[in-house]
Amino acid sequence: MLRTALKLRWILALIGALAVSGVFVLLSQWQFSRSTSDAPPVVTTSETPQPLTKTLEPGAVFPATAADQIVTASGHFDASRQVVVPHRLRDGATGWWVVTAFVVDGAPAVGGEQIVVVPVARGWIADPAQATPPPSGAVRLTGRLLPSEAPQQVKDPAQGQASMVSVAELINLWDVQSYPGFVSSTHEVTSGGDQAAAAVQGPLKPLDIAAQPPSAPVNWLNIFYAVEWVVFAGFAIFLWWRLVRDDYERQLESQADDAAHETDARSDTGGNL
Repeated sequence: MLRTALKLRWILALIGALAVSGVFVLLSQWQFSRSTSDAPPVVTTSETPQPLTKTLEPGAVFPATAADQIVTASGHFDASRQVVVPHRLRDGATGWWVVTAFVVDGAPAVGGEQIVVVPVARGWIADPAQATPPPSGAVRLTGRLLPSEAPQQVKDPAQGQASMVSVAELINLWDVQSYPGFVSSTHEVTSGGDQAAAAVQGPLKPLDIAAQPPSAPVNWLNIFYAVEWVVFAGFAIFLWWRLVRDDYERQLESQADDAAHETDARSDTGGNL
């Protein structure tokens, strides 16, 4: 069969089949790239502040639609319920987050408890000793609402520390009812003005957590077309192989017929003698 495949016409046919297959592969790659291309930006209202009490329910499951929402709340910080969370990066440096319980005014009672808090990540510090107390008195809080982090198993955690910004871990430390997420503070307005890390010079640095970009949607129709082009590329090579094989089989049949005719001719010649 190799001799048949090395005929000039089949070599030219193979070159043509490879060229066609190459085009199909390129079309397949193009379809794959189109399947994950960026969609037009989706208009979002997450940057428009909404009241926390109308966005989230304490003790309930954190809805995905609430993530990254800018929220506002009135209340006061509970300085006795403050922890630092390690292994937090800021501008390439590893430090700590200062997380304080914020008692929310007007929050619905949970389990008969009238006091409901939301953990507030107030800022970043380079050393736990730099943790400053929160503003006292009535505070108008504004910040980005984020889902609770998963707790980590830590043996004998240090006093005043938490492994993660985990609501499950914090309510055990603080012994209080809480909203299911936490707030990254941007403004902490008191009667004396804004006391947030971004507004006051000191060791406490702002977190500057931006809204996460939406994940690129997958267009399954483009993926289906890409697979089709791959199949077509393989079929072009298969078709060339099939045609070569058919030609080879015809040659075998022709050779067998010629051999049979030659045998018959010899038999006839021997009989005449």
